[in-house]
Amino acid sequence: MRRTLLPSVEIEKEIDALLAGVRVDVHPLELVSELGRLGVRLVLQRAVEEEVDDWLGRARYERRVEAAPGKRNGYRPRRLQTGEGEIVVEVPQVRDACAPFTSKLFRRRKRFLATEPLQALVIGAFVRGLSMRDVESLCEEAGLGQVSKSTASRLCKELRERFQAFRGRDLSGLRLVCLFLDAIFLPVRPSGAKEGVLCAWGITEGGERVLLDVCLGMREAEEDWLELGRSLSRRGLRAPLLVVTDGAPGLMNAIEQLWADADRQRCTVHRLRNVLAKLPERERERVKVAYWRALDEAATQQDGERRLRTLVGELADAGYTAAAACLADDLEALTVHLRYPLKHRRVWRSTNLLERSLGEVKRRTKVIGRFPGETSCLSLCWAVLDLVIAGANRVRFDDLDRQLIERITAEHKPSHEDEEVVAA
Repeated sequence: MRRTLLPSVEIEKEIDALLAGVRVDVHPLELVSELGRLGVRLVLQRAVEEEVDDWLGRARYERRVEAAPGKRNGYRPRRLQTGEGEIVVEVPQVRDACAPFTSKLFRRRKRFLATEPLQALVIGAFVRGLSMRDVESLCEEAGLGQVSKSTASRLCKELRERFQAFRGRDLSGLRLVCLFLDAIFLPVRPSGAKEGVLCAWGITEGGERVLLDVCLGMREAEEDWLELGRSLSRRGLRAPLLVVTDGAPGLMNAIEQLWADADRQRCTVHRLRNVLAKLPERERERVKVAYWRALDEAATQQDGERRLRTLVGELADAGYTAAAACLADDLEALTVHLRYPLKHRRVWRSTNLLERSLGEVKRRTKVIGRFPGETSCLSLCWAVLDLVIAGANRVRFDDLDRQLIERITAEHKPSHEDEEVVAA
């Protein structure tokens, strides 16, 4: 049967169907990852289609007297193993030509394609406003040759639409056990001070890691966090069981207003840094060991609080009043993780998971310098965070873990008596 549509157009239709929610075979939590896989496939497909146009000296259905001899003769599927899994690229075939057409994109017998350069192409071209010099440099790095301005413009438009789809998607189907909130400060504009980019991602009851939102937060003030939380609520996100944050006052105040019934875990790593900064060098290692021992050996939340208060007393008796006051401040929030499944406590007691992802964002932005605007900055953060989180392992809950989570969920639900009092 004769093919009437270019393979790249067919991939575009797949992307449109995914964004419109027509495809029911893709789980909502895997939507962004599937869009990323299709995006890599689209970049490769367009590159090879434009490569054959340049080789023949004319576009599809175009006739030129000066063009080299040769006719298009269908496509041959080429399967490639990439970092995103196996993808299929339709390589154009040519007949009646002076020499056989060989794509420079795929070397002979090469079965694995490293897609880090492709990710750099997709993300870098988008965030840099698709400056042709930048795109050409990235294409050369990826071995893709030249990319036309029309292809660059289409790619920019599609990626912008994907980011908007991410920020507008329905979250009502998610039930979060744990929500991580943190911010990163980046040079968002061509001039001026760095601004905060707020990030939210969580772990669902099914163990899925899911990126929830990336938005501008200016100075990470209370109103900025309130706006992020209200946006999540408007899109249907239910209150999480546990919220893990650092000690930013604006963030803590916002959590009290947004999710008053949720457990709030203060990052134990941040708190230890604050305490150690108030101690002389000779005491830091000893206090550090005692601090982690108190949390690691605690059997319950109450036991953890007792152990930490003992350490507070030791610091005060030794004359380290500032360090003791720092540890005693909001001490209960340091031990909330002890209510949750044992094997996940060490991970959920700090914002390290999110900070590692933000560290990857910093690594990518270092080579870019200052961004041309907030859309470019947010898009890069979203793309990098999604790649990192999509590649992370699922959190595994056994039967005992699920029973404990169900019990905590029941404790968070208001009783019928409370509801009647409120109604009265």
